[in-house]
Amino acid sequence: MVRETSLSPDDFIYPLFVTFGKGVKKEILSMPGCFQESVDKVVKNAKEVFSLNIPSVILFGIPEHKDEMGSGAYDEHGVVQNAVKAIKDAVPELYVITDVCMCEYMSHGHCGLVRNGEVENDPTLELLSKEAVSHAKAGADMVAPSDMMDGRVRAIRLALDREGFKDIPIMSYSAKYASAFYGPFREAAESTPQFGDRRSYQMDPPNRIEALKEVALDIEEGADIVMVKPALAYLDVISDVRNTFNVPVAAYNVSGEYSLVKAAGRLGWIDEQRIMMEILTSIKRAGANLILTYFAKEAAKILNK
Repeated sequence: MVRETSLSPDDFIYPLFVTFGKGVKKEILSMPGCFQESVDKVVKNAKEVFSLNIPSVILFGIPEHKDEMGSGAYDEHGVVQNAVKAIKDAVPELYVITDVCMCEYMSHGHCGLVRNGEVENDPTLELLSKEAVSHAKAGADMVAPSDMMDGRVRAIRLALDREGFKDIPIMSYSAKYASAFYGPFREAAESTPQFGDRRSYQMDPPNRIEALKEVALDIEEGADIVMVKPALAYLDVISDVRNTFNVPVAAYNVSGEYSLVKAAGRLGWIDEQRIMMEILTSIKRAGANLILTYFAKEAAKILNK
């Protein structure tokens, strides 16, 4: 009766990894229970997600071919674009969000155009805008830029508005840290940088005040929802953002956080279910309105009982 924080399947967004081919369901070794799936399998997974009262999914694409322009990201027949259409046809009530970034589509694995060994911010904005528009044309309900290029929210907003998608909201990865917790995801999305790292455009983990500046800029540029990533090691940042801004706050319970729990659970060192629920509750308690988590289906089965 006096519990202060409640958790619900309504809080969750479930990440899905879409790949090329048909009948493909390849388990991600470092993320037990998660898969790279072709469009037909992703649709089946989406149906299960909706049956568990989880309202939303976010799609990440693994294209058949990569190049230095990331052309698969904005191909109207790309894996994400095809998956959006198929999911909206099969489960129209499921809210479909798309990740907008170039790293999965670039041959070098970085989140933007690379010239002379450096990631070029401004030229990347045009590609991100094309990608977001292509997702909206396919039927996406929301786009979520995760690249951390400066000015990308404004560029995407202007591009969407120009193409007649004024009602498509933007969930921005506003405070995305250069974290070691992303390791398993890079296997899942096949997006490990071929040289260097992403510290030149992602945030420095010790910085807390900078996060508020980044969030403020994204809101000014037109972000409808702001995100903190990772979640568990940055609960203070989630709380700061929640207490400072009057917009919905999302938090990404990332792959490393998930995989640590799965590994310790398999070894019998922890009570996996209780740890999972405690982590998700802590993220909600810190102030997140929405939680992107690979635990979504497992947690929803417990919460639906």
